[in-house]
Amino acid sequence: MPNITDTALRAYAEKLAEEAGKVAMGYFRGKLGVEVKEDLSPVTIADKAVEAFVRARLAQDFPDDGIFGEEEGASGLDRARVWVLDPIDGTRSFLSGYPTFGFLLAILEHGRPKIGVVGIPAMGEVYAGLGQDARCNGAPISVSARKTLSNAILYIHEAEHMRDGDEAVLEQLTKSGATRRFAYDCYAHALLAAGHIDAVVDYNLQPYDYLPLCALIEAAGGIITDWHGQPLTLQSDGRVISAATPELHAELLEITR
Repeated sequence: MPNITDTALRAYAEKLAEEAGKVAMGYFRGKLGVEVKEDLSPVTIADKAVEAFVRARLAQDFPDDGIFGEEEGASGLDRARVWVLDPIDGTRSFLSGYPTFGFLLAILEHGRPKIGVVGIPAMGEVYAGLGQDARCNGAPISVSARKTLSNAILYIHEAEHMRDGDEAVLEQLTKSGATRRFAYDCYAHALLAAGHIDAVVDYNLQPYDYLPLCALIEAAGGIITDWHGQPLTLQSDGRVISAATPELHAELLEITR
């Protein structure tokens, strides 16, 4: 598909997310073989099956593109277009039968996120962003208008890792927001894009965790950066802020900086 338009490329990515989700659901709440990776995170036969499915499709339809997947690594990162994927974001949720695990897909052009897709297979939802157009299952979505942290719904992710590495930040975050929730994985960022959550502070992420979020959240009108307010790249350190408005983002940066 050498001359595919951006809109057609997004439609392809949305369909791929739907199909990858069906592969994952074939294993969900079943008996899974589990391995533990070097970073002590679990990986299941489902993770491997989903990534293998996506890689096979991309090899067929976009053989000249680069790809970076959680399970099988990266190749062709110097190419003009690179696909970045996490086959099951939230393997621990998946293993425990919790339905908020996701499928993540970013399409980078010249190193910058162009299209972002978040699939939540067990919820039957696919979020996608391109330019200034964000949608869930084809319907337009946008972030909230919340401007003050004291009134915000704030999600704090990976609190145990944050406590080990940035305890002072965690301490301040636990005193912030009108409503706080501790959570994991990608779903909260998708809900932020849809206007249900106002801010997410995340920690210890990999490029395949955060790059698919960028185009989605920005297309919905939100802001996503690292903890210093810098754009997210393949080289970012994995500490992430997603916020609905510049004002809310600025307040969070006062904490994370």
